[in-house]
Amino acid sequence: MTAIQLLLIILAYFSLLMTISFFTSRNNRDTTYFDGNRSSPWPLVAFGMIGSGISAVSLVSIPGDVGNNNLYFFQFILGTLAGSVFITFVLIPVYFRLKVVSIYSYLEQRFGRTTYKTGSMFFLVSQSFGAALRLLLSIKILQYAFFDSLHVPYWLTIAVVLGLIWLYTHRSGIRTIVWTDVLQSAFLITVIVISILSIRRALGLSFTGMIETVCRDPHTKLFDWAPGSGTNFFKQFISGFLIWVALVGLDQSMMQKTLTVEKADGARKNVLSFTFLIAVAQTLFLGLGVLMYLFAARKGIPLAARDGRIQHTDDLYPLLTLHYFGATGAVAFLIAVIASTFASIDACITALTTAFSYDFLHFESIPHERKRRVRYQVLLGVNVVMFLIVLAFWNSDGAIINTIFRIAGYTYGPLLGLYLLGLFSRIRLREKRVPAVCVAAALLTYGIHELLWRALHFDIGFLNIFMNALFTIVLLLLFRERPND
Repeated sequence: MTAIQLLLIILAYFSLLMTISFFTSRNNRDTTYFDGNRSSPWPLVAFGMIGSGISAVSLVSIPGDVGNNNLYFFQFILGTLAGSVFITFVLIPVYFRLKVVSIYSYLEQRFGRTTYKTGSMFFLVSQSFGAALRLLLSIKILQYAFFDSLHVPYWLTIAVVLGLIWLYTHRSGIRTIVWTDVLQSAFLITVIVISILSIRRALGLSFTGMIETVCRDPHTKLFDWAPGSGTNFFKQFISGFLIWVALVGLDQSMMQKTLTVEKADGARKNVLSFTFLIAVAQTLFLGLGVLMYLFAARKGIPLAARDGRIQHTDDLYPLLTLHYFGATGAVAFLIAVIASTFASIDACITALTTAFSYDFLHFESIPHERKRRVRYQVLLGVNVVMFLIVLAFWNSDGAIINTIFRIAGYTYGPLLGLYLLGLFSRIRLREKRVPAVCVAAALLTYGIHELLWRALHFDIGFLNIFMNALFTIVLLLLFRERPND
């Protein structure tokens, strides 16, 4: 693919986004950037959230990780389906009853201002790193596939991507994102289908033959029952449940779109629908991973390995698509990376801007004439932080999706503990102790994780979020406010 072709594809795609932004930026209010005027149709939101839920991380990491962990991620997917039920029938009614913009304002009404700000701060830290790691993978793919050959430095690619996202979202924020995500989700689904069909043709298989070949492949193992394994069924299922509750139900970037739906009933339908659609898409990614490793084996494509495990699993999809699937595959892959990058990062940036504006600057009380300037200043700050984090993690290796979920376990665990206490108990907290307790729980979780691994080679896997939430609850109960205080 020539440089001119590459630029034309990017410009054409970006022009579509800017056209959508133009039409959705009409009749804006001061809060449109944050709440989308609460008028989004739930089917539109549900379909668009596929792109946000998948991201470039899922696009590349899930198929690539099959080489080391078979189809064990499917156990995690089952847990996410259960998690969506909790979000639908427990969290959604609370958010709509309180009419929140920042979902962490629930903590203020339930416990107080210190707990509220603590919860929001944990979100800001977690989302900043999670979004930056997603952006990191996307930029690495774009560099490897296209921009290195054009001698474009990676820091410039990062700045350009963030700048493009700013251009089409800075005026209407979440209102624009709801509509642009529909376009980006459609591109992602199309690319999944194109990739599967490309491999099927390259291997000379019929549709039935492809399914039979996948089912017979050694990588097609769905369940891991080994107690000490990090991919053990119960660890994966429970982690899927808890992480989905945390990364969707307690995540401003995901809930912000859901809260643009007018009524709670539509929001519930949205959560159930998009979770099911993402589960289907991720299952297809697993099947695609089996096909990719089968293709690599039959074509004699060498894969770097160490200690029996493939080192650079995130490189497999780009490698095959760009060098073995022809021009159609390369173009489709480029569009998928751009779509998944914009669909996940634009919502994260908007959510970070919303959380900081409402939770720390009290945006609703800022005079009308200053609101726009304050929002732009916060938005600029969020972009700078994202840029710096991506630079700091540039040399990281391995499946980034695993890194994201591990970080989420340490940063969302305290949030999960706070919400569970708030929803299912009537206790009051000694608020001055809450920030220290949440930090202590995360550090305690990390210490036990390291101790179990070094002493017993027992990997708790993604269950660190369960342990973290449990420690948070226990410590908060020890330091709760008592009747005679």
